[in-house]
Amino acid sequence: MIREMDLGYVDETGDGVARAAALLRDARHAVALTGAGSSTPSGIPDFRSPGTGLWEHADPMVVASIHHFRRHPEEFYAWMRPLVATLLAAEPNPSHLALAELEAGGWLKAVITQNIDDLHQRAGSQEVLELHGHLREATCISCYRVLPTEKLLDDFLSTGEVPRCPVCDGVMKPNVVLFGEQLPVDVLNAAVAHARQADLMLVAGSSLEVTPASRLPLLVHERGGR
Repeated sequence: MIREMDLGYVDETGDGVARAAALLRDARHAVALTGAGSSTPSGIPDFRSPGTGLWEHADPMVVASIHHFRRHPEEFYAWMRPLVATLLAAEPNPSHLALAELEAGGWLKAVITQNIDDLHQRAGSQEVLELHGHLREATCISCYRVLPTEKLLDDFLSTGEVPRCPVCDGVMKPNVVLFGEQLPVDVLNAAVAHARQADLMLVAGSSLEVTPASRLPLLVHERGGR
């Protein structure tokens, strides 16, 4: 386990793990950036892999856009239903556990993630910045009431019906970022602040094709970091 690793002595001519350990040993402010690939070992599909990606049989600009959601929430939820079941059943994998141990050992300052699966927190990470939101809460698009999703999602998985606000009967939208929505400003600002302080960013499971997450490693590099 990483907590047992002696980062004070690393063979820097060794393999990639040793090299990463050497970089962490020397880093003053290390952060991690994770994408969908870091959760595929937990059984959660990524977005673009041929045959298994979430966009293989759906147009993301339609089914996962806020404009389409407001008009046809039932189509979004029909697409989300198997994914929600998978997310709720998933368990943290060794990569999540490793990052949590690095943070606990003082080697890592934060995890910035593009994922909505809550696996970093469940693995024990404390400073997790969720750029694309999460499924722990949902917001009514009519009265803006925010509710925890545990019962909402359980009922949704049982019935397949669109979750609705218990107060005004408006549609409940999970607090994930859909196409056409802004990223949560406080989370993005915190991620940028970490990137500007960092002298090392570990990137795991991300193709770095989606902005603004793809810009974060550049902020580190522009200031002389790795």
